[in-house]
Amino acid sequence: MHGRGVIHDIEVAATEEGKILGFRVKELADMGAYFQLLTPGIPELGGWVYMGPYDAQAYWYEFTGVMTTMTPTDAVRGAGRPEATYVLERAVDALARHVGKDPAEIRRISFAPSHADAKPSLMGLQIDSADYLPAFERALELTDYEQLRKEQAARRESGDVKQIGIGLSSYIEMSGLAPSNILGALRYAAGGWEAAQVRCQPSGKVTLFIGTSPHGQGHDTTWSQIAADELGVHPDDVEVLHGDTSITPLGMDTYGSRSISIGGAALHVALQKIKDKARTLAAHELEVSEDDLEFEDGAFRVHGAPDKVRTIPDLAVSAWTAHDLPEGYEPDLTATATWDPKNFTWPFGTHVCVAEVDTETGATELLRYVAVDDCGVVINPMIVDGQVHGGVAHGIAEALYEEVIYDEAGNLVTGTLTQYLVPSAAELPSFELDRTETPSPTNPLGVKGIGEAGTIAAPPAVVNAIVDAVSHLGVSDVGKPATPERVWRAIRDAKGGPR
Repeated sequence: MHGRGVIHDIEVAATEEGKILGFRVKELADMGAYFQLLTPGIPELGGWVYMGPYDAQAYWYEFTGVMTTMTPTDAVRGAGRPEATYVLERAVDALARHVGKDPAEIRRISFAPSHADAKPSLMGLQIDSADYLPAFERALELTDYEQLRKEQAARRESGDVKQIGIGLSSYIEMSGLAPSNILGALRYAAGGWEAAQVRCQPSGKVTLFIGTSPHGQGHDTTWSQIAADELGVHPDDVEVLHGDTSITPLGMDTYGSRSISIGGAALHVALQKIKDKARTLAAHELEVSEDDLEFEDGAFRVHGAPDKVRTIPDLAVSAWTAHDLPEGYEPDLTATATWDPKNFTWPFGTHVCVAEVDTETGATELLRYVAVDDCGVVINPMIVDGQVHGGVAHGIAEALYEEVIYDEAGNLVTGTLTQYLVPSAAELPSFELDRTETPSPTNPLGVKGIGEAGTIAAPPAVVNAIVDAVSHLGVSDVGKPATPERVWRAIRDAKGGPR
């Protein structure tokens, strides 16, 4: 499948000082020759985020799907949200140039106010929680933004062949697909719920059966960590089973940055059921009221008598042998739960790219890339960082390298990796990552998605940096991917050279 085959017209309303007031967006979206799974729905997913993190008072979006002779389009990491963020953040930089202000200042004065609980947004959905400014300021701080501007001014004054640019990208993402009733209103074929089952074995091991099926997101690690923290067992004693419908509960799978906020929430609820069932059994064995028990570090203890204790593995054995159970208590310490979210989750953040452009050749080198993301409560920092790394690499590839090209006869001319360029680690800078943490009220874990954030934020950060590097030469736009030839032609055209 292909993706990102879109053409936008965007209008921005703002005050003379550059405070954003509203957006009007029209999109032509390439559907390809026929529909795949979600082809006509991908632009709709982007339609909910064209206002970005800004405090807009008016908002209009429409798209027209166009059938072509090319390969069908469908969900590519981010699915509509990267397209929306790209056109929006490019337009915000254009607004900054129009009013003669630094693009950081335009964003700073236009961010929507922070809120901890769900708040209605212009596009009809509720944003679960938001606090955009701290992530933005942290990204500028890590980049040493003011010093970079001074270096940029010095290079321009000296007429250096190699000019630097600073590209900003502040994004929001609608993730955690999704409340089933909303999907129904969109005529989506399925619901948005997830399921999980927890089974405490008499061996002391814990087996998790999950509906989400990972393909590199690290669910085995994260799900084990959640269960271990809740039940007081070691993560090595937790086994995660998935991807086999003969043994796992039904689920809607892994996409749309939904696994932790929906699948993880289902697991959390199942674990609470396990603890409730274990508490009843512990109270029976210790001959006390359930209210007399406290649970800490995987064990139930009697208030005032800490030597009276039952661990989850102890109770799993008791439930399995069933030799002395409370009246009506079902043997086996097992619980199943489903979770249908009340709302999407809304991650956000700011990415900053520093690029050096050779004005004689158009070649671009990325000197630095700083990403400050907010995905709510973080379960495993290393996995979150890995997801951001992969997403940013994907987004940089879109900005600088990847392009599907057909000739006039409709033949694909980028059919191998000798023509369709994919960057390696050698072409990418070391990513500098940080986070803020704004819990989501949508789920009991307070988590938000992170798998697509880098792909959403990176393309406008990179292209904004390139345009910023050569804007003093009259360049206001460079198409994607910003190949050396495209950048060189943009510089030449701005200078009035021959076409």
